[in-house]
Amino acid sequence: MSSSPSASLYVGELDPTVTEAMLFEIFNMIGPVASIRVCRDAVTRRSLGYAYVNYLNAADGERALEQLNYSLIKGRACRIMWSQRDPALRKTGQGNIFIKNLDEQIDNKALHDTFAAFGNVLSCKVATDEHGRSKGYGFVHYETAEAAETAIKAVNGMLLNDKKVYVGHHISKKERQSKIEEMKAQFTNVYVKNVDPEVTDDEFMELFGQFGNVTSAVVQRDDDGRSRGFGFVNYETHEEAQKAVETLHDSEHNGRKLFVTRAQKKAEREEELRKSYEQAKMEKMSKYQGVNLYIKNLEDDIDDERLRGEFEPFGAITSAKVMRDEKGTSKGFGFVCFSSPDEATKAVAEMNNKMIGSKPLYVSLAQRREVRRQQLESQIAQRNQIRMQQAAASGMGGYINGPMYYPPGPGFPPQGGRGMMGYGQPGMMPPRPRYPPNGQVPGMPMPGPYGQAPPTPYAGMPGYPRGAPRPGPPGGRAPPPAEGQAPNGAAPRPAGPPGAPAARPPAGAPPAAGRPQVNRPAQPRNGAPAGQAPPAVAAPGEAPTLTAAALASVTPMEAKQMLGEHIYMNIVASQPELAGKITGMLLEMDNAELIHLLENTDSMTFKVNEALAVLHEFQAKDESK
Repeated sequence: MSSSPSASLYVGELDPTVTEAMLFEIFNMIGPVASIRVCRDAVTRRSLGYAYVNYLNAADGERALEQLNYSLIKGRACRIMWSQRDPALRKTGQGNIFIKNLDEQIDNKALHDTFAAFGNVLSCKVATDEHGRSKGYGFVHYETAEAAETAIKAVNGMLLNDKKVYVGHHISKKERQSKIEEMKAQFTNVYVKNVDPEVTDDEFMELFGQFGNVTSAVVQRDDDGRSRGFGFVNYETHEEAQKAVETLHDSEHNGRKLFVTRAQKKAEREEELRKSYEQAKMEKMSKYQGVNLYIKNLEDDIDDERLRGEFEPFGAITSAKVMRDEKGTSKGFGFVCFSSPDEATKAVAEMNNKMIGSKPLYVSLAQRREVRRQQLESQIAQRNQIRMQQAAASGMGGYINGPMYYPPGPGFPPQGGRGMMGYGQPGMMPPRPRYPPNGQVPGMPMPGPYGQAPPTPYAGMPGYPRGAPRPGPPGGRAPPPAEGQAPNGAAPRPAGPPGAPAARPPAGAPPAAGRPQVNRPAQPRNGAPAGQAPPAVAAPGEAPTLTAAALASVTPMEAKQMLGEHIYMNIVASQPELAGKITGMLLEMDNAELIHLLENTDSMTFKVNEALAVLHEFQAKDESK
């Protein structure tokens, strides 16, 4: 008995911003969807550009393939095919053909429509660059080898959009690479540069003809017929070409030293140059690993000599430089390179947060931009993980970033056979509620500002309406009273903003009924010990001034939150939409630097503009993908 067809579809060529909810709205119009998963990077959680859509009914999958294939999703034509869980079909290459010299106007749909006449097409794709432009070649994968053979015979050498195309069997990259290596070892074409412009074609032929039978020799010339200083020579045999390279390379001709080597394609040369550049960069990195320091928060008047003088007590310095713009103005950061890692480590320990002028220095080991970006993405991923754990603890489960699951309605039993992509059929993920229209999940704590952990609740647990009853804790203990209520029928507490002190009765008024008057020693707010003045409270509408002493009296998390609130209030007037993101970026700095920003308007403006530039650059890159 044959198994029923899979109800799982692969959806590719997706915009990185496409989510499971967007795909559900599109694919659920065809028929009931069981689950959707957008595949994402494990660390950054960015979309990889493809997804799997699982239908409850294989017939709905067929209709979706027919009606939605190559339809636009956020401005991009999606590519839909049946999910192939068995990689053997892809790896064997059976039925897979290669087409080159395609007109740039031919896209995936046009290629599919052209080749669908010869058999059932499993997948079809035109290769594109990072800007979405066609590279002039593509692939078509047929269900059978016979259909592929028919397509090759019918289309190879034919005109598509007035361009003669080549169609042949697809050759794997490994096989192509082995053939290229073989061709390299048996080359007959020679490239010659640094040729004297006065050399004629006959002289050029005569120079290289002494090493064997030359089939062609040409000096490249411009439109006016002037020599461009290089040319090509092709021999009948590899031995003749090899002898010419060995004899004439680095030899002098007409007062010029010739460069003679095996002719290479442009892509091959670029690949070799890229590899040599990467190797040189890695060698440079390993040379300065652990000895090169990055210093920021420098005063404008600090130059290279003063920077060197501040760090010289810690060891021998090989270089010290303050980075400047094109006008010669300091950018506020620089680099100091020591001769040994021990000296650099000692300098970091002693100089980090040291006051030079009116600013505390930030000193750390210098890192490449890619490494810093990876660390930042890793921190973001860890924060997201913490949020998921907090959401799970509040009863939401662990499926915040997981695949969306939609329970089958009545009359739609699960399909048999291979099951659905990404999940085992017997242990299918339990259903979970859909998101409401505003995106907030019932019962889930509100995320904290600027990407931080959710704020500490002041009165009432997050997710419960004020005054609503809440389930009691384990063990049968009575639940705490809601805001506005008092235990045991006591007088309710007056309403007010979270954390605000309770309203006091006017002088001379009798105490509230049911609450005995007790004389207690005055207790300062904010947990300050007796005898110590509490932090000053700002008048409404004013941002209170923060000091290092005030921050030192609270926990590190509370200190960051206090700084974040003050910075946010400074930014929100000028950047209402991006204030949260900018604040989150600034909170990566040390507390001493953040206090300096709050005290210095110019420094705050500079840092905000710097953060805006980073956000706009990231947005521009995201839109160009």
